[in-house]
Amino acid sequence: MKYPLLLAVLAGTLVLSACERTVVAPPAAVVTVPGPAGPAGATGATGAGVGIPGPTGATGATGATGSTGYEGATGATGATGATGNTGRTGQTGQTGDTVVVVPAR
Repeated sequence: MKYPLLLAVLAGTLVLSACERTVVAPPAAVVTVPGPAGPAGATGATGAGVGIPGPTGATGATGATGSTGYEGATGATGATGATGNTGRTGQTGQTGDTVVVVPAR
């Protein structure tokens, strides 16, 4: 009786010690309030002339087709099972008397 009780106390101590936490206070958030908007900047200069696109590059060559993978070997055919035994032939039924029932008039 003393070993299971000792084991339960030891397990309870380990469980409770694993739950200990230290509390850390998060830093206070700093709120920045924007000031009034400044004056608009000057408009930039327009580019000189319309850009002329250069010639289109050549199309790359088509890659080679990959080789076909190896076809795996066929598995061995299983052996044929043994044929079961033939059952015994039943007995021939006995012949009985024939009964003729004549209906009443």
